[in-house]
Amino acid sequence: MTTTADSAKIAFAVAERLLDPESVAAAVPGPGTASLARGLAGTALLHARLSATDPVFAAAADHHWAKAAAYAGPTGYEGPGVYHNPGGLAASLIIGTAYLPAPESRHQAVERAARWMSAQAVDLAGQHQAHQAAGEIGTPRHVYDVITGLTGIGRVLLASVRTGHDAEPGLLAALTSLTTMIHTRHGPLPGWWSSNTPTEAPCAATGIAHGIAGPLMLLSQARVAGHEVDGQAEAIREAAAWLLRWQISDTRDWPPYVTETELTTGIAAPVSGRRDAWCYGTPGIHRALTAAARAIGDPALGEAADNARSALIARLAACWDVAGPALCHGYAGVLQATRDDQAAAAVIALFNNSDRFGFPRAAKPSETSEDPGFLTGAAGAALALADHGAIPAAPGADPWEVLLLLA
Repeated sequence: MTTTADSAKIAFAVAERLLDPESVAAAVPGPGTASLARGLAGTALLHARLSATDPVFAAAADHHWAKAAAYAGPTGYEGPGVYHNPGGLAASLIIGTAYLPAPESRHQAVERAARWMSAQAVDLAGQHQAHQAAGEIGTPRHVYDVITGLTGIGRVLLASVRTGHDAEPGLLAALTSLTTMIHTRHGPLPGWWSSNTPTEAPCAATGIAHGIAGPLMLLSQARVAGHEVDGQAEAIREAAAWLLRWQISDTRDWPPYVTETELTTGIAAPVSGRRDAWCYGTPGIHRALTAAARAIGDPALGEAADNARSALIARLAACWDVAGPALCHGYAGVLQATRDDQAAAAVIALFNNSDRFGFPRAAKPSETSEDPGFLTGAAGAALALADHGAIPAAPGADPWEVLLLLA
């Protein structure tokens, strides 16, 4: 039987394999080297999380951040989103520094990161405003989602404001833009309708990474924390009601997206795609509905969220529509969102002592590749196991899972 001690042991084992920033950089060539999704910003966050247990991890976090900064110049620019480069480095510094034994030593660096990220939010909100002014339908996904857009950036800014950093302009811009997006309609199409998705037909996505559950989570968390713009409470109600409208009644889960035909006819049709992962599916959506219930005082939303989680964990982990150990599409994401022991057991079972970083990335069902990073790799799986294993951390820090919109 898997125990919390097993989780802690493997979390430390993976972190030790990731101590050398050069090995991480070598495994992630190209612009992603410094990113949170795959590179050094993510491994730095793991070491920061463990820094209360051993000075070697605090030193490693510093080394990984320094190495990431060396790769985060203009030639490596991927975008302002918290998973990219240099946005990932800024987010990792803001969230990770609070875990360190002496966080005040990085106060100026965190302040610069918060100011920079706030400016990116203001810029993205301006893009959204211009998009609306031009009469365009929906919202480009890169403007609003967790990975590239205002939802992910806004959550980090909320953490920044809580710790006294100058990030209020960007936070308010994000809240205003997302609230406006939810209240916007184009016939049956909601404001987060996206016609420029890279891998899907035009759709309205449901999940926390790329769909409406992400903005719902941020708006709810911000309201509970005392940050609110006009129309925010109504936007929370509207987004939550939309999600419940498209929940699949017999399985209590959600399709990854809703098509224009479905929106027009009001009739759901079976669609392919993940329903059990953090990014698309019940784990993230149930947490967003739970936050919404608290934000607007609606116990029915909390009950719906609890029922969805119960339906998921009532099934065997082997039957979940997930792939590999990672946070994004894998068992670690389910673990972090649900705190379910069978999810922890599934992550632990995929630990491979002969793998360079302990966990292989499930690229396709038939192949794996080395991935040290946060979103799809070893560092993210180790972070979930560190929490499950109750490894001590600095009190009062905004938890690293804010980057997943789970806190």
